[in-house]
Amino acid sequence: MTKQFRIALAAGVASAALTAGAAFAETELRMAWYNDGIEGEVMQDILDRFNADNPDINVVLDVLPYKAILESLPVQLAAGEGPDLARVTDLGGLSQYYMDLTPYISNPDYWRENFGPFLKWMQPVGAEPQISGFMTQLTVTGPYVNKTLFEQAGVAMPGENATWSDWAAASREVAEKLDIPIPMAWDRSGHRVAGPAISMGAGMFDADGGPALVDDGLKAMATMLYDWHQDGTMAKELWGSVSGSQYLGANEEFANAQTVLYMSGSWQIPQFAEKIGDAFDWWAVPAPCGPAACTGMPGGAALVALKTSEHPEEVGKLMDYLSSEEVLNEFYGRTLFIPGHLGLAKSGVDFQTEDPRAEHALLTFASAVPGISPIAFDLQGYVHNRVMFNALISRLGEAIVGELTLDQAFDRMTQDVEQQIAEKQREN
Repeated sequence: MTKQFRIALAAGVASAALTAGAAFAETELRMAWYNDGIEGEVMQDILDRFNADNPDINVVLDVLPYKAILESLPVQLAAGEGPDLARVTDLGGLSQYYMDLTPYISNPDYWRENFGPFLKWMQPVGAEPQISGFMTQLTVTGPYVNKTLFEQAGVAMPGENATWSDWAAASREVAEKLDIPIPMAWDRSGHRVAGPAISMGAGMFDADGGPALVDDGLKAMATMLYDWHQDGTMAKELWGSVSGSQYLGANEEFANAQTVLYMSGSWQIPQFAEKIGDAFDWWAVPAPCGPAACTGMPGGAALVALKTSEHPEEVGKLMDYLSSEEVLNEFYGRTLFIPGHLGLAKSGVDFQTEDPRAEHALLTFASAVPGISPIAFDLQGYVHNRVMFNALISRLGEAIVGELTLDQAFDRMTQDVEQQIAEKQREN
């Protein structure tokens, strides 16, 4: 080997070493994410810009099924494993795994001013107040109706302060006149049932603040749902096609004009704007009333930092960027999500839609927020709310398909909540 070749080889090795060193110096952050609509595409666009501006950090967006976020992520975190960040909906239930971002973000006061009411939803039990993440979307549950079908059937839509019984009767009338297979469909979800139950008088908690799922208000709402499944107002084939606490939506049935009314929530707006468009007038309507309230459930998804991350400084830098007013205005505007940022809620988001149905739905759900029952807010922030939601929907589902009587279902709900909360407390 000549001297010249040795020098060239040495230079090449040195160059390769430097390149490898630069590559190994790059910090990789993993973000677990799920989609309701197009928000993953929007987030990827935003992360691409962040990655370009921060070559020492590479954020990888791992898009997972929602079921994986609900079921697999908690198992990972309990084993001391998991991503650096995750988009989650069980805000209180996973709070023990959240990182306190306060030392790693540039301006904690900005977070407190703009995300303050929602930070307590992510607050670990017994811990000092901390900043764990921000709401990627604020959601409100409520019904959508196929307004076009009402018009074709010549049936007037129930007006202000209408009850669930009013909407059920009107939906049945439309379905009968137009031969629509499903008058009314609800998401198979305890969270979705909780708001109407609170409207019927459910208190959810006892005088000491402990869980008290089953009372006269909850029984009244559960009995209505049971009866609707028996008389054909709701289709047993939907809720009966899954078991336990498994979630099931009726997005496709509504988008295909197979149901008159669909009880879901504000997160469906971007999906309906894309899938339904102007095929028919999909119309969001205010939460139906009961004797106690006219409320849906608040909620949403938060992007949280996790203790499993080995790169808290980089996570803080990323969260500063993603939570900025400019970036969130783009994110909420493109995804058509109700802002979980007080400054943007006040100043307004530049929603990027010319669809009058989407605009109407955004206004309807946003205007519902001031009327949400305090009980609903407390329930959403309760650390064991997932236990209550799961007990409600799993046992009610068993009654609807004939495996239990309603009274047996109510007894099992109470037993489930007591046993599962006791188990969680022993684990902790």
